[in-house]
Amino acid sequence: MDHPIKMYAKGLDFFYSGSQALYNISLEFPEKRVTALIGPSGCGKSTFLRCLNRMNDLIPGTRSRGEILLEGMNISDPTLDVVSLRRRVGMVFQKPNPFPKTIFENIAYGMRVNGIKDKALIAERVETSLKQAAIWDEVKERLNESALGLSGGQQQRLCIARALAVQPEVLLMDEPASALDPIATQKIEELIISLSQHLTIIIVTHNMQQAARVSDITAFFYMGKLIEVNNTDALFTKPELKQTEEYITGRFG
Repeated sequence: MDHPIKMYAKGLDFFYSGSQALYNISLEFPEKRVTALIGPSGCGKSTFLRCLNRMNDLIPGTRSRGEILLEGMNISDPTLDVVSLRRRVGMVFQKPNPFPKTIFENIAYGMRVNGIKDKALIAERVETSLKQAAIWDEVKERLNESALGLSGGQQQRLCIARALAVQPEVLLMDEPASALDPIATQKIEELIISLSQHLTIIIVTHNMQQAARVSDITAFFYMGKLIEVNNTDALFTKPELKQTEEYITGRFG
């Protein structure tokens, strides 16, 4: 089954004020597939992920060269509306970051920002998003309670629901389970697999077992460079490069 390319980075260099963080990264993201970015801490994988919805724009002094295309549209075009880009390319962070609002308002907020005023539509989409994020049954009686009263794992699924509410096409996840216990982590992993039927998912993880469990494609980063990318099974069982093999067998990193 052929999966068309949803996003594509081409010759991407990225700089934080004086220092270069990414070197000539070219990587394709097929539609409705999970791509995992692995590599030791500080190797550039989170920086790369944040390039994909221009989150790095928020950091003063950053600049990039090269292209990132979303269905053929260059996302670094200065005329591009970044809000609409981030609606299409959603993001879930490492630490759950619910707003200090009710569970309902956490999900409804993004829709309102995007100009949706129809109350019935908002209520319907809140329910749909919470169901997609596999948390509806746990919160349906508590929609008017503060989101801050949820457990860490529930908060992270709420943040995933919040990202889904504006109906993104791509979901970026930056170590979404690293702050969670094993049971909550398993729920997030099951969720990633089920969401990939409808969405293109790009996940940064330091946990190689997690990459092996949830992803279709794995890309190994080291020192700001993309070293090797392949189907996940192939990368973990028959890496082409010694450097990849040493990292996945735990000899460095």
